Amino acid sequence: MNAVVIAVLVMLVLSLARVNVVFALITGALVGGLTGGLGLDETISVFTEGISGGASIALSYALLGGFAVAISYTGIPNLLVDWVLKVVGKKGDSRKTALSKALIVISILIMACFSQNVIPIHIAFIPILIPPLLKVMTELRIDRRLIASVITFGLTAPYILLPVGFGLQFHEIIAQNMASSGMEINMGDIPKAMLLPVGGMVIGLLIAVFVSYRKPRDYSEAEEVIADEKVVYNKRAMVFALISIVVALFVQLQLESMIFGALAGIAVLYVSGSVKWKEADGLLNEGMKMMAFIGFVMITASGFAAVVTETGDVETLVKATADVIGGNQALAALIMLVVGLLVTMGIGSSFATIPIIAAIFVPLAMELGFSPLATVAIVGTAGALGDAGSPASDSTLGPTAGLNADGQHNHIWDTCVPTFLHYNIPLILFGWIAAVIL
Repeated sequence: MNAVVIAVLVMLVLSLARVNVVFALITGALVGGLTGGLGLDETISVFTEGISGGASIALSYALLGGFAVAISYTGIPNLLVDWVLKVVGKKGDSRKTALSKALIVISILIMACFSQNVIPIHIAFIPILIPPLLKVMTELRIDRRLIASVITFGLTAPYILLPVGFGLQFHEIIAQNMASSGMEINMGDIPKAMLLPVGGMVIGLLIAVFVSYRKPRDYSEAEEVIADEKVVYNKRAMVFALISIVVALFVQLQLESMIFGALAGIAVLYVSGSVKWKEADGLLNEGMKMMAFIGFVMITASGFAAVVTETGDVETLVKATADVIGGNQALAALIMLVVGLLVTMGIGSSFATIPIIAAIFVPLAMELGFSPLATVAIVGTAGALGDAGSPASDSTLGPTAGLNADGQHNHIWDTCVPTFLHYNIPLILFGWIAAVIL
């Protein structure tokens, strides 16, 4: 059996069995390394070296969590909550309740989409915006699986389709790796090729919103993320909170570092006195704890990716695909998409998956007579598959970190499974159709 397939299956089965994701990733990496012939000592060595690759991301998310709680301390998110509560009106007013639900869903969707292209902050908005809204969601009986699906759509679909922000990076990776594999493409053609696969994701989003998670779901109101007595409604503090957000974004974009962006934002809050020095340490610790889960998973996922890559079975898996296909284009497109799903589910990053699969998929597509647009659809969709639904992807870890701030949202069953069903399945179907007709 292929080591990559075994490692991913072990990780997924353990995760679905509600085993901690970090433990599931470590176990999957160990089994994959042994299956791939690395041996116990080499597997441990490669895994240990690999986890260093996730340290920067983990520190970024920890600081972003601290920054988010510090922002919440100034009272800005609570003003949003108060405004939404006024919109809700009296309990039992079904019309206002429906409008409030729509307002929350649309606002979160827009923010998530903007975080990839217009204001490229990725998941940094989640710990700032989502935890204070949990009380409102609970009162409105909104199913948090719906919100998870909305956020994940916003974190993935825009960068897959639009060549702006993170989308520009994704499209450049596709173009560069396809060119190095023997097929030059125009960057302007990538959105055309990815339009149909993203259309499938839109259908998945609509099903999640209007069918799967339309019914109310009850959550406990026992806990709140930030106690009322900690909230300070101070105009000066709020102004500096807004300034700190702008500064954090500016520094992040200029230095291309979430770490120093978050640090700059925190520094503004410190220096301005918006956060009291004697309370700052506790607030930052609280925020770091909120995002610590993401950090540990991303560190572990880096080790997992290092092990499955070291086995050499990623290339073996992709090459074995060519042997099964023969000359059947339709079968070829389907199998290549499934292979992309397996690889990304384990690695957790579509950006890291493209270079791995493009080296084999592009020559294979050329040999089978696929057009450049069809090849882009295969490579782009195969890379994006698994970003939604993977236990190790920040596109699922981010929503969980925000929605589970009060301990009532399960990462696997409330985020990963819903997003896998509503996005990966349509991506495979519509990506396959795009590969066949383009």
